[in-house]
Amino acid sequence: MSDSESMQFDVLIIGAGPAGLAAAIRLGQLSQSQGLSLKIAVLEKGASVSSHILSGAVFEPEVLTELLPNWKNLNAPLSIPATHDNFKLLTQTNAWSLPVPPQMRNKGHFIIRLGQLCRFLAMQAEQLGIEIFPGFAATELLFDDPNKPTQVLGVKTGDMGRDKHHQPKSTFQPGIALYAKYTLFAEGCRGSLTQKLIQTFGLNRNSDPQTYGLGIKEVWTVNSPLYRPGEVLHTVGWPLPTDTYGGSFLYHLDQQQVAVGFVVGLDYRNPYLSPFEEFQRFKQHPLIKPLLLNGKRIAYGARSLNEGGLQAIPELIFPGGAIIGCAAGFLNVPKLKGTHTAMKSGMLAAEAIIEAIRKTTQTSDSDTTSCYLSEYPKKLKQSWVWRELYRARNIRPAFRGGLWLGLASAFIDTYLLRGKAPWTFHIGLPDNKTLKPAQQEIPIHYPKPDNQISFDRASSLFLSHITHEENQISHLKIEQTNIPIEVNWQIYQSPEQRYCPAGVYEIIEHQSRIPSLRINAQNCIHCKACDIKDPTQNIEWQPPEGGSGPNYFEL
Repeated sequence: MSDSESMQFDVLIIGAGPAGLAAAIRLGQLSQSQGLSLKIAVLEKGASVSSHILSGAVFEPEVLTELLPNWKNLNAPLSIPATHDNFKLLTQTNAWSLPVPPQMRNKGHFIIRLGQLCRFLAMQAEQLGIEIFPGFAATELLFDDPNKPTQVLGVKTGDMGRDKHHQPKSTFQPGIALYAKYTLFAEGCRGSLTQKLIQTFGLNRNSDPQTYGLGIKEVWTVNSPLYRPGEVLHTVGWPLPTDTYGGSFLYHLDQQQVAVGFVVGLDYRNPYLSPFEEFQRFKQHPLIKPLLLNGKRIAYGARSLNEGGLQAIPELIFPGGAIIGCAAGFLNVPKLKGTHTAMKSGMLAAEAIIEAIRKTTQTSDSDTTSCYLSEYPKKLKQSWVWRELYRARNIRPAFRGGLWLGLASAFIDTYLLRGKAPWTFHIGLPDNKTLKPAQQEIPIHYPKPDNQISFDRASSLFLSHITHEENQISHLKIEQTNIPIEVNWQIYQSPEQRYCPAGVYEIIEHQSRIPSLRINAQNCIHCKACDIKDPTQNIEWQPPEGGSGPNYFEL
């Protein structure tokens, strides 16, 4: 393999999640129906499709009906109907029932394993002639002019085999340049190349800062009379303090399994807070523990999710491509769902590409404007996606005022104004700017794990099935090496030790009393919390060598 190796496509899609695969399928359908011969590829950084996919998840099937009307005959993995909804406010010892808001009601929806859905969608895409390349991480944008970029030409995959031991040149494989007239970025929440696109083209100049949550999830096999397939539970309140946004989900799957998860808003203020430890405490609640007791934990994972809503969506297009799915931030936070909106955005982007290709073919237009997918945002703003996110726009920002103000505002917005308030709340600060100095906050002392209901990070990581070449260059870049101690440790007592759910960041004490930061990159499960929450944005998350990371077979 030479340094000059490259491949050419008509359309290149970065990420084989729901948005990327829905876009691929729609492109395949339209190109076949309109007699177009297009070369379309999907690039996936995971070792296989779905290996890095993690979500709750309860799924609205209407979007799948739009994409594949015969999905039932195709044996789509939607087999667990949601049967009953519960919404609870927790205190340390009690659980108070709350009315289930309309947007959280799941009649007609399905509890799914998102990885299974992605594998199903990948199979449908391949049957339409789409090429899917798992194990190839896109690490670099290709521009028309690297010094003054005006158009995206494609991406380059990462080099493989270069390590600190200087392996022989024969084991080094340089990245491949993949060129396309249109490149769709479907990297999911906080995609690394998407962030570079936003910075390069100023795509966030008219939007609020994105805000995020960190979701941590386990799957258990349970042996309890409380197990009821199809049941859905969401909670707010304990164990989080009232000034911290977050809550839980618990979904009863088939085969005596339940998915239990906890989400903490990454705009929290106390640097001593640990989302992982809060999750372990949550499982000890009297409402949750009896279901899990005598059960077996079989899977663990974590992933950040966009919570900024409509106000934080950046401009979606640039010469040469577009941003789709959770890379753009289409999660409906109060509905606790984003797969359906992500898929629809991919489908609309695909339709815009087909229209642009036909227009270019008819006019022989070869200038930069022909690569500008202006119809994509127009289609989005005319679709149910935009209407749905508009109605939900005020609920998450209100919780920056605390739990009680957030609940009151959500009640007014949902039941009285029905999402049509004459005002729009905004997010002022990005999540990395919300931490207070450690001396202004009270340390949180978390109980030791009992290894029955609560566990430590090390045993949890074992259930993420991480594969990571030991000697590869770290994909976690520290821009200024003095900052982890002079800022993070001295001012915030190194919050990266606590917000990381995988034990990647470790403070090592020395006899000199001046500590140092150790990075255990091999533990990384790609949650992106460090890229989001680091106070000075001194940590840059990049994709590791292709295929490295978790393998979420059970999630």
